[in-house]
Amino acid sequence: MEHISQPVVKKDHAPKMSGHSVYVGDYESNGVLVGKMLRSTLAHARLSAVQVPPLPHGYFYVDQSDVPGDNNVNIVMDDTPVYARETVEYIGEPIGMVVGPEESVVDRILSEIQVDYEELEPVLDIRKSETVFFDYEYGKGDMEKAFSEADKIYEEEFTTGYQEQAYLEPQGMMAELEEDGRMFIHGSLQCPYYVHGAVIRALGCGPDRVHVKQDVTGGGFGGKEAFPSVLGCQVAVAAKKANAPVRCIFDRREDLEFSSKRHPSLCKYKVAVKDGKVTAMDIDIKFNSGAYTTLSAVVLQRGIICSSGIYDVENLHVRGRALKTNTTPTGAYRGFGAPQTFFAVEMMMAHIAMDLGIDSLEFKEKHIVKQGDSTSTSGRYHFPVPIPAMIGEIDQACDFRRKRREYTKPQTGRYRRGIGISMHFHGAGFTGSGERDHIKAVCKLHKYPDGTVEILASNGEIGQGLRTTFPKIVAKELNLPLEKVYYDQPDTARVPDSGPTVASRSLMVVGELLRRCAIKLRTEWKEGEDQIVEEHFKEPDFVIPFYLDKFQGDAYPTYAWGVSAIEVEVDTYTGLTEILGAYGCFDVGTPIDYNIVMGQMEGGFLQGIGYASTEYMDYDQKGRIRNNSFSDYLIPTAADVSNLTCMLHVEKYPDGPYGAKGAGELPLVGAPGAYVEAIEQALGRKVKLNHAPFTAEDTIKVIMKEGL
Repeated sequence: MEHISQPVVKKDHAPKMSGHSVYVGDYESNGVLVGKMLRSTLAHARLSAVQVPPLPHGYFYVDQSDVPGDNNVNIVMDDTPVYARETVEYIGEPIGMVVGPEESVVDRILSEIQVDYEELEPVLDIRKSETVFFDYEYGKGDMEKAFSEADKIYEEEFTTGYQEQAYLEPQGMMAELEEDGRMFIHGSLQCPYYVHGAVIRALGCGPDRVHVKQDVTGGGFGGKEAFPSVLGCQVAVAAKKANAPVRCIFDRREDLEFSSKRHPSLCKYKVAVKDGKVTAMDIDIKFNSGAYTTLSAVVLQRGIICSSGIYDVENLHVRGRALKTNTTPTGAYRGFGAPQTFFAVEMMMAHIAMDLGIDSLEFKEKHIVKQGDSTSTSGRYHFPVPIPAMIGEIDQACDFRRKRREYTKPQTGRYRRGIGISMHFHGAGFTGSGERDHIKAVCKLHKYPDGTVEILASNGEIGQGLRTTFPKIVAKELNLPLEKVYYDQPDTARVPDSGPTVASRSLMVVGELLRRCAIKLRTEWKEGEDQIVEEHFKEPDFVIPFYLDKFQGDAYPTYAWGVSAIEVEVDTYTGLTEILGAYGCFDVGTPIDYNIVMGQMEGGFLQGIGYASTEYMDYDQKGRIRNNSFSDYLIPTAADVSNLTCMLHVEKYPDGPYGAKGAGELPLVGAPGAYVEAIEQALGRKVKLNHAPFTAEDTIKVIMKEGL
């Protein structure tokens, strides 16, 4: 293990464990107004009138008429309103906000507001949606020839559902006017500059009239990437109208129902096989975007790039669409479109192998890409692909190949076992030319006369350890004790825009910029003087330019790789599944802190197992999320997977700090394919399963249908 990998006590450990960390809900309440949303009760309707009762002194009703700038939140397509326009597009859409000093009075006012609607017909099913937000298409090779020469053609459809981020701290933002008239926004968020850009647009002011600071944040997983921009605009508009600080913190049911979630998907595969080998894939991907576009463009881009998996498919055609429905808008979630399509392609490959009478792992191994091969977008795998070695490590850890053979034999009795495997990658950093053309990251180091060094960057600590790993990198290059380098919660008034805390990019991209900053500072170091150095992102020379209009080139400079295996025992009387073991081997390059990285691998893997098994969420016939509490949205705990084993396989990336690659998203991606394949094997009789999550109820349905 590299010296940099040696674990240290996390810099934010003591304040969090002692209760001294200040979250948005911890600020003094004196003079701070409570904000609560007036939400639509219909999925699609025209607003005829909103009748607000007489308001007591110090209470305000805020809606679209109070937005001084543009009533659109700056995300990607900027179609999400700050407050509802003439129509509402999903149940829970904010029509307005009531603010005032006493929460009980705010609740009473909300209950007395009368909203008159002209109800419109909602579209709730993406199969029936005719509104396409985004439509991408790409391919390579000769599809017609490959299908005409195929020995057999396979067609199948796969679906995945919502997944809720279920962070410990619900959504919460606060806005307050400072003495100089600047608007100060702070709260639970991942990307301060995203919120900054959105708020200046909503307020119609210059960038110097707003600053945004991340408070200590109780988890994000993507759920606090774009959504805080919406809530930040709403509290900013309210604070400006009331001329007083306004804080809005969701309760858990509100968060579960109305904040963004993972996109449900519908994936159709048509695959040509000749001489026992896949020769072509024709793939059609549909993501349910919900009522507004939010981040669907970039989620869909990653999803379709991953749709052919880690396999070398010479002839490929992929089409992806993000469709509108009158349901809760979906957005970023760890994995960002990849878990949906990796599940589909892994199950597709397993089902073809089943039909051919070949072991699924053996079949998949014939198709794995290697260094130098073409990617799905006609880029290049520039670095070694360690998947074969990682499969070996998984096999050694859980005796996979033997168990797979054993569980294939006919099973009888109440309890039946299966084991499944999934191979996957996660493209490190923003898709395509995003880092070079859009983010253009900048970071700085500020050395003070006493020799302490402050890191100035905009990436947020959301539990992944940046407040520790960034200082470790800088301290190593400067040969300083770790306590002399620090990284505070970022504030846009003080830090440059080093890009958002997304896409597994912070450590690989910004961490490398900081390493270069530290080298520069080391060469220019002047004792007792105040110094600032900065670095700007530069794309590596080897990268093949990516063209979004053609979907061609290097979608990512490098890849983190993963192999996941899950062993289950199914109770055929109850449908309940016990996970006997979950084994993950992950290549994220050099770990900058071994314990932090292992925590990410274990947590992400368990999150993926939840997505695969218990985390069922759906809306009712009116379009309202039904699973709005942890009583009926079940996330797994350590007790549910008592035997969870994670291993690191290190394949260094030369353009990451000390060989590090993106880590946070990778471990979730492969779990659904491994889990559902394991259930499939346990149920036997060539049962083919095609959706995730696959719950106990689903298992019972198959048992009853198949007479198992």
